[in-house]
Amino acid sequence: MEKKHVLEICADSVSGALAAQLAGAQRIEFCANLPEGGTTPSAAQIKEARRGLHIKLYVLIRPRGSDFLYSDAEFSIMKSDVHFCGQAGCDGVVIGMLRPDGSVDTERCRELVAAARRYAMGVTFHRAFDRSNDLFRAMEDIIELGCERILTSGGYSTAIEGADVIRQLIEKAGSRIAIMPGSGITPENAGELIRKTGLKEMHGTFRSRTESKMQHRNPRLSCQSEEYSLLTTDAQKVKEALKSIISNDE
Repeated sequence: MEKKHVLEICADSVSGALAAQLAGAQRIEFCANLPEGGTTPSAAQIKEARRGLHIKLYVLIRPRGSDFLYSDAEFSIMKSDVHFCGQAGCDGVVIGMLRPDGSVDTERCRELVAAARRYAMGVTFHRAFDRSNDLFRAMEDIIELGCERILTSGGYSTAIEGADVIRQLIEKAGSRIAIMPGSGITPENAGELIRKTGLKEMHGTFRSRTESKMQHRNPRLSCQSEEYSLLTTDAQKVKEALKSIISNDE
């Protein structure tokens, strides 16, 4: 049976990306520093991820956390990172920049899209979209830029909260661009989100906390729980999400 839906996993480690692939994910958004909303991973991480993945690999192009208004120096770094990803054989990049008034920074984004196209890479516009001053105007700007898809929670904290807006965006976009919901998606609510929005692509982290195998721990240091555990991609949660998606394909 032909798959009607695509599951993209956001992974902030090579091991997490490989776990998602093994569980059946069709695409990886690869990043670092998820607690900051994600930043560009190191060159070594990108190369290792590309070496181990046979599914599509899209790399987040974001030099820091915080907002999506970047200096000239930061923009220069972003352009260099796009070129590196192309040279490393990545399938695509994930970008997003805004102007101070909350509109899409089309001039700079156009440069990144052009750089990606030099290597036949696809481009996703990330959740900077949700910080824009007009989602529907921003969508038209992003379509004009030539991006493949928009990652969005509909302008809300979670995709479930923004489901009505996401549905409207999907209807308005038609076949011109994919609208991919993300944020707060779990195996339990994935099916509900499909039914409410009519989505074709879905994005999630599906992580669980694992305990460190370190035997020695210094009791005089604080932050013991954070240092000796790690949030990482949970293959079982990915499988459960895929089951929910498949049930909506039938």
